[in-house]
Amino acid sequence: IMEGNQCESSTVAENGNEAPDAVADVKKRCWDQREALPGEPHCVICGRYGEYICDETDDDICSLECKQTLLCRVARSQAPVGLSPSTRLPTTDECFYVRENDEKFNSQSLTNDQTELLRRKLKINVRGDLVPAPVLSFNSCNVPQKLLDNIEAAGYEMPTPVQMQAIPAALVGKSLLVSADTGSGKTASFLVPVIASCSNLNHEKFSNQKKPLSIVLTPTRELCIQVEEQAKLLAKGLPFKTALVVGGDPMAGQLHRINQGVGVIIATPGRLIDLLTKHDIELDNVSVLVLDEVDLMLQRGFHEQVIQIFQALSQPQVLMYSATISKEVEKMACSMVKGITVVSVGKPNKPNRAVKQMPIWVESKKKKQKLFDILLSKQHFMPPVVIFVGSRLGADLLSKAVAVTTGIKALSIHGEKPMKERREIIRSFLVGEVPVLVATGVLGRGIDLLGVRQVIVFDMPISIKEYVHQIGRASRLGEEGTAIVFVNEENKKIFPELVDILKSSGAPIPRELNSRYTKTTFPLGKGQKKRKHSS
Repeated sequence: IMEGNQCESSTVAENGNEAPDAVADVKKRCWDQREALPGEPHCVICGRYGEYICDETDDDICSLECKQTLLCRVARSQAPVGLSPSTRLPTTDECFYVRENDEKFNSQSLTNDQTELLRRKLKINVRGDLVPAPVLSFNSCNVPQKLLDNIEAAGYEMPTPVQMQAIPAALVGKSLLVSADTGSGKTASFLVPVIASCSNLNHEKFSNQKKPLSIVLTPTRELCIQVEEQAKLLAKGLPFKTALVVGGDPMAGQLHRINQGVGVIIATPGRLIDLLTKHDIELDNVSVLVLDEVDLMLQRGFHEQVIQIFQALSQPQVLMYSATISKEVEKMACSMVKGITVVSVGKPNKPNRAVKQMPIWVESKKKKQKLFDILLSKQHFMPPVVIFVGSRLGADLLSKAVAVTTGIKALSIHGEKPMKERREIIRSFLVGEVPVLVATGVLGRGIDLLGVRQVIVFDMPISIKEYVHQIGRASRLGEEGTAIVFVNEENKKIFPELVDILKSSGAPIPRELNSRYTKTTFPLGKGQKKRKHSS
């Protein structure tokens, strides 16, 4: 337990009342602390491992620095409130207002012209009827005060563009199809309205019932675990519990958790259907269904499972999210939910501009050596690094080759490994014990790999959508990252789309790719005319 540390000091110093030996082991700065693992306490200020408990507030904290920040916030919250109800945002032309203390204020206070101007500034595109204007602060959202406190404690100072638009739209009951960059804050943009609405329902209508109120579906176990961790952080102290329903964990424990009463079931579709088939779980109170990585969830093997779950519910509000949404997926979403509102932030289906793409033309036989050269280069190797490959066997073999050839610790992760082993691998990677992780597409979707600023695409995926997701792992909330991409003749089917992606991002295009792109004749479908691709 940490003892008193005064807010007035501008630097973190040892408290005079503490014994020197006791303070010596206490971490002073938040960056000295490691990231929290699943199930461990999170620092209420920065989200890292909450190793200590503040003696004055009983909150989990990671360091003296975060304790000081916490105490300053507590002191400010107890200070007299100023007279001015609004804060002007400094700007040279248009001015919007963030009204922190005016409970009557909401986004509808903006005129239509102001709303459209704000959306253009934030690169938000909206299609739908009576969609609320974006909010400029979380305080403008009609959510419980405890949720606002948790949002601030989690480190969210102001909403990202996707949160500004998606949260108010979801809170008024709109079904949404949302596309935004990887790492742009999409998870919080659906968790905030889910937690808010379910907490209110629990308080007003279902306080004595123990039926689930919402369901979040994601394609992978790892993504489910991450979503649940963030939900627990945001729902702390609210009448809102979570149940994680994924393969690899005992079903009996998952069933017991649901029967105790939960606000949300966070699940992979197959496991949830398995649970619903074998046990009697009432879903008639479920009012919100979230489909994360919806472009995957409405395709491949997930589609029938998702529709089966959707049809078991009674006309829920549906929130669908991804970084890449094709016209086909949009058509399927619109047929599934009538009157859906479509929200896109930035350029849809394009890579995160914070990721610097570095394509390299490498023949297949030379890719391993090129990888080893990069990993052994002090200039180019920036751990922790995720290397994406095309097969599970390839992941296992390449991770061993990296360890043997370079002496750098490397592990592989893919869907065939048991859940317990996958959790341990991610733990080792996040805490810095293993600087290189070789992965299949299991980590390409939605996973928030804190600290990763470099991705190496060793095997180019077969679709440009998967490429966009994979390189997006190198950036979180706009922080800059690098993606090194190996390209060769084997990837010629996606040359046109890849060149367009590289050009739109201002990335260099290898000479070999340029020459092949302009000279290769690509197979055409029926009724299509030949197009000339110019460099």
